[in-house]
Amino acid sequence: MKQLVALAIIIFIPICGWTQKFPKHEMRAVWIATVENIDWPSADSLTVDQQKNELIELLDLVKQYHMNTIVFQIRPAADAFYASELEPWSKWLMGHQGKAPDPFYDPLDFAIKECRKRGIDIHVWLNPYRAVKDTSKNTAAPTHITNINPEWFVTYGNTRYFDPGIPQTRDFVAKVVSDVVRRYDIDAVHMDDYFYPYRIANVNFPDDKSFASYPRGFAVENRDDWRRENVDLVIKQIHDSIQSLKPWVEFGISPFGVWRNVGKDSTGSNTKAGQTNFDDLFADILKWQKEGWIDYVVPQLYWHIGFKVANYTELADWWSHNSYGTQLYIGQAPYRINKKSKDKSWRSSKEIIRQIKLNRTYPNIAGSMFFSAKILRKNPINLQKKLLRKFYRFPALPPPNSRIAAITPDMPIDAVMVAENGIIQLQWSAGKEVKNFIVYKFRKGRSASTANPANIVLVTSDTTVHIASNATTTPEKYYYMVASQSYTNTESLPVFFKLQTSVSSTPKVK
Repeated sequence: MKQLVALAIIIFIPICGWTQKFPKHEMRAVWIATVENIDWPSADSLTVDQQKNELIELLDLVKQYHMNTIVFQIRPAADAFYASELEPWSKWLMGHQGKAPDPFYDPLDFAIKECRKRGIDIHVWLNPYRAVKDTSKNTAAPTHITNINPEWFVTYGNTRYFDPGIPQTRDFVAKVVSDVVRRYDIDAVHMDDYFYPYRIANVNFPDDKSFASYPRGFAVENRDDWRRENVDLVIKQIHDSIQSLKPWVEFGISPFGVWRNVGKDSTGSNTKAGQTNFDDLFADILKWQKEGWIDYVVPQLYWHIGFKVANYTELADWWSHNSYGTQLYIGQAPYRINKKSKDKSWRSSKEIIRQIKLNRTYPNIAGSMFFSAKILRKNPINLQKKLLRKFYRFPALPPPNSRIAAITPDMPIDAVMVAENGIIQLQWSAGKEVKNFIVYKFRKGRSASTANPANIVLVTSDTTVHIASNATTTPEKYYYMVASQSYTNTESLPVFFKLQTSVSSTPKVK
């Protein structure tokens, strides 16, 4: 008992000076877009080995940037980057829709396993309504749902969409989501801003037939309200489906950055956006937040601080005051960084740093998501160096979500350390309700806290890790602890590693 009390004193010393600048829990995510090979795979002609190597390279970059989550696009156009009996393989994987990887592998399963090894959370990103991105150049496979149930679809511009007004489309989309949640070890389901499509000037969305067939009591003059309810219904159905299967899996939405302009609604933001979620995409985000149908929201604030039409500062403040208890992250746009940008603010990567600094001033903003992953490779204008020097100096863990009932994991079991031949081996056994493990390192003789992210060595699903023994790691100067992390990002109490080999067997560090 005395040892446990001492442990509590060591571990939970309050240290507030760095907790603001270097939070232990903060969303640091990046979108990996697969549509049109934006991020991965870089081309639809790569071999399976090349695909795997590219994805591993991206995940390693995520860790190098001290990020902790990927948002992986697995359903860009009613197709699949995973083994599905409901929809065909995506054309952006192997070059032809319906063509499976050869030799066979499941990209989503592969991504999940590689993420777990690295302690990276994985949110699966699905587009609900887009079915054929460009009808002028994309050919749907015979097994594609547009060829099986063509009456469910409409064409708007060059894109083919599920008609949101047809009940069967809601059931099908919810069925696809349920299939993924049931079969895969994911952390969240994610949808972006594409609900009803962005308006095409002077072209009405062609839903006369579905409105006439399924009006649900709405008058013609209230068709916009009917459209919003169509989207409400599918959001609630997906939420309920996830909850019935795996209640710890989060449901998040990344909407366009403006809900409504104040010119149309006094509760809207002080912006002048040409299109908005509520009026044009028929996505009533605030309603979903108030009803508890979504667990997190990531408004895409892809503008710079001071932009007159949609000022980042104005919108960060507005969303912070209109989150309604929903976990709030901010979608940011490092893809805009360019020395030749027309907007002077984007001619330096400092704009992203300024935005993160601003985000941190709002308690309701729990982190960021970056669009998109290829920017990690490009590292525009030393973005990585600036992030790691400033606000991403230390790793951070994905934050728990108050809308998800916490799952407390068992503490690790039998944690032992062997130090020999210049290698420190840490090994332990897993208890129940565990997703990952967090390994900490502390300098002997100094106060320590697991709340300080500077003490995190790594996060992994493995139960054996190896660390090179040197002046900054040797058991002569440092001790190690490990804690369990559950699927709700809840952490157990840590346990000490017991040294099984005498410290003298560790090579001397000069």
